[in-house]
Amino acid sequence: MVLMNRTRSLRTKALPMYSQKASLYPSSRCSACAGRDPVPGSRGLSNDGGMLDPGLRRDDGLLMKLMTAMLVLFLAMTTANSVQAADHTLKFATLAPPGSTWMNLLEDWGREVERRSEGRLELKFYPGGVQGDEPDVLRKIRYRQLDGAAFTGYGIGSIHSPARVLEFPFLFDSYEEIDHVRTELMPEIEAGFRDNGYELLGWMEVGFVYFFSQQRIEDFEDLKERRIWLWQGDPLGQAMFAAGDLAPVPLSITDVYTSLSTGLIDTVYCTPLAAIALQWHTRLDYMSRLPMANGIGALVVARRFFDQLPPDLQQLLRETGAEASRELIRATREDNATSLEVLREEGMEFVMPPESLDRDALLEMRDQAAAQLTEDSYIPRSLYERTRELLTEYRSAPAEGTTATHSAHD
Repeated sequence: MVLMNRTRSLRTKALPMYSQKASLYPSSRCSACAGRDPVPGSRGLSNDGGMLDPGLRRDDGLLMKLMTAMLVLFLAMTTANSVQAADHTLKFATLAPPGSTWMNLLEDWGREVERRSEGRLELKFYPGGVQGDEPDVLRKIRYRQLDGAAFTGYGIGSIHSPARVLEFPFLFDSYEEIDHVRTELMPEIEAGFRDNGYELLGWMEVGFVYFFSQQRIEDFEDLKERRIWLWQGDPLGQAMFAAGDLAPVPLSITDVYTSLSTGLIDTVYCTPLAAIALQWHTRLDYMSRLPMANGIGALVVARRFFDQLPPDLQQLLRETGAEASRELIRATREDNATSLEVLREEGMEFVMPPESLDRDALLEMRDQAAAQLTEDSYIPRSLYERTRELLTEYRSAPAEGTTATHSAHD
């Protein structure tokens, strides 16, 4: 298949994920002392032969004063630098691109930690996947090259897989349902992270996930003809695609954009916000109106780093992490809604409406994937059943002005 290169005409409306920022790399600077004498007024200290002026040799006291002044200045600068250096540096990786809503809020979090710790604790960020895909980041944390990260569901599943029940496909209908179930399950999820060597500082989400394609897709039968990306090594994605009789192309997330350009894949799944942030939308024409799942995320730090912090800094990380995650959830939901409008204005065509699909077939696909994952102990059956019970209870309770965000699933 020959893929046509297409450049979308950008509207004057700014994309929601990006802000205007200065260059990430500072320009080269000349030394402030370049071309100047090391000590002001020192030109008179030497003659053309490089020997000290005879007048200075007769006044050894002046030389001693200058040397003493320079020594004092050096010691003062060294002391100042030692005071400014943080006692603890948290090296933190994320796939979030520089300038994105996610990255901007993470940087705000880092500044707040440094301010409230009075410089004792700083966060050093590695954005945009520069440390590799999430499996690479987890490996670097184990090798102590990194201390923490913002993970999506894939990375979360590698730490505590039961937590992924919160992003199970075709299970949740609305943000209200997600918030209710998450609140009920969070204590045991936090304990699960702790038991596996991590501290869960904050819970976030990437939003409802949709199919995006270069070809029109009207139903799941059309998807069987597509070259669909699968996040390489993701057990939840593998189980869901197997249940749908789909044959995906496994790739690292960092290879998706290039693979869309070369034709290795022609269909992906992600949120509207991520489609814009990662620039995938520039290679795609169609978006399904059926949401598959609500993608999850987490701010985590290795226990070996967290446990060596003083108690007050541990508490500070917990408090600020929770504050940052609440803001991340709010901003992500808002920007996902805005991203839908931006995609529509950019010419994205919306296809595969929920009402045109076989609802029973979707639920059967979900239950088949759940059976496989519970059999593999990736998600305990008891937790999956409890999640569904919590949903049933919530849906049965009298509504108080809440409106379902998406089409209902059983």
